[in-house]
Amino acid sequence: MIIKTPDERAAIIEGGRRLGAVLEELAKVVKPGMSTMELDVLSEKLIRDGGDVPAFKGYTPEGVSYPYPATLCISVNDEVVHGIPKDDVRLREGDIVSLDLGLIHEGLVLDSALTVAVGQTDKQSYALMDATQQSLEAAIKAARPGRRIGDISHATERAFNGTGFAVVKILGGHGVGRHVHEEPFISNVGHPGTGPEIVAGMVLALEPIANIGKASVRLMPDDYTFRTYDGSRSAHFEHTILIEDDETIVVTRRPSEVF
Repeated sequence: MIIKTPDERAAIIEGGRRLGAVLEELAKVVKPGMSTMELDVLSEKLIRDGGDVPAFKGYTPEGVSYPYPATLCISVNDEVVHGIPKDDVRLREGDIVSLDLGLIHEGLVLDSALTVAVGQTDKQSYALMDATQQSLEAAIKAARPGRRIGDISHATERAFNGTGFAVVKILGGHGVGRHVHEEPFISNVGHPGTGPEIVAGMVLALEPIANIGKASVRLMPDDYTFRTYDGSRSAHFEHTILIEDDETIVVTRRPSEVF
């Protein structure tokens, strides 16, 4: 999507603010003993109480035979992305959990994610989460008019150099706006100066994903959940950004997030 009117710009910015606030509320309540379904129910309530609509619930991605059955994608430990909430899956002290959420505000889709610890976790998991979040910030800095999508991909990949963590190559960011997934696909690895040009008005969802072990992932029989092949933990951070002539606006920043 290319933002063309002041009303669209205002809607994207306000929708992003709302989504950031909802994700912050969800992150605050994560605790041992909660079921992943409890988080899903809360996420839908917060979105609808704000007057918006869940973006993922009922959405059928290309190649999948049935619509996504929940509001929140919640992926625990070795689950990489798109984990489906369940009543019988309960969070445990030391887990890490990715909360990936989208909402529709005035017909426009916003998408964001973060990974948090359940209680206290181990040093390696904290390092993984920090490296993945820092990679997202590097990607955002690379997203400027006149540059190329490959510049974002390269910045994302380069940020992991020296961390020992493996970037997931088959998953990545995407355009967003009228639909949950739009062109262009934004790989988390790539070469600078390649790919489509970044232009003012673009709305992009950037989402680095990395594993403690190998980069390889596998799709589970539910057709949504990806897991690491080797059982290692994975982290995922995502923001929706709006490209403008003189700045890049991170519209889904959470209220307490400072960068």
